[in-house]
Amino acid sequence: MPEQDDEVVRFRPTGGRVMGSLAVVAALAVVLVAVSDRGVVPLPVVAGAVLVGVLGWASMLWPGLSVTRDELVLRTMFEHVRLPLAAIESIAVRQVLAVRVGEKRYVSTAIGKNWRRAMVGDKNRTRKDSDRPVTEVDYAEYVEQEIYRRMEHARAVTGVGMLSDEQLALAAGVRRTPAWLPIGLVAAALIGLVVSVVA
Repeated sequence: MPEQDDEVVRFRPTGGRVMGSLAVVAALAVVLVAVSDRGVVPLPVVAGAVLVGVLGWASMLWPGLSVTRDELVLRTMFEHVRLPLAAIESIAVRQVLAVRVGEKRYVSTAIGKNWRRAMVGDKNRTRKDSDRPVTEVDYAEYVEQEIYRRMEHARAVTGVGMLSDEQLALAAGVRRTPAWLPIGLVAAALIGLVVSVVA
């Protein structure tokens, strides 16, 4: 189930958690070996491991997806994107979640289907699968349906028609702000790598 409070619903990420965790653990292992008495690891290798760990965290563990009463919020690797729900023209979940607003496409890696499900889709669903209770719907599909339901509601409340001039005008309300935490960590790790190689 998604986490929610009075205003915000945060969806549980579906992919990349294992690989992101492995990248962070591998980086920590290299750093721990470097600071221990068991061996000497060259400083550039340690700095490179830290950079890989930070990139793994920023690209696979940091991204998130949430929805407020009026906006869909994508937390990507380096920015936060706030999309007015009534401005969303289409949404699709394949390996990643893709949202079209105006003439732009926004992508979130926080929600997605595995490669096989994304490629095959619902074509090979058996009768048994189609008879599943609604509570057993795939989580990525649930997220897609929930966002679709909310964007339809937002359009109905505001009286904005699909592909209307009003909806195109709402697309101008998309807000992008930098995600300073991952930007700072990646920059620091990259500077550390460059300094360790040059020194």
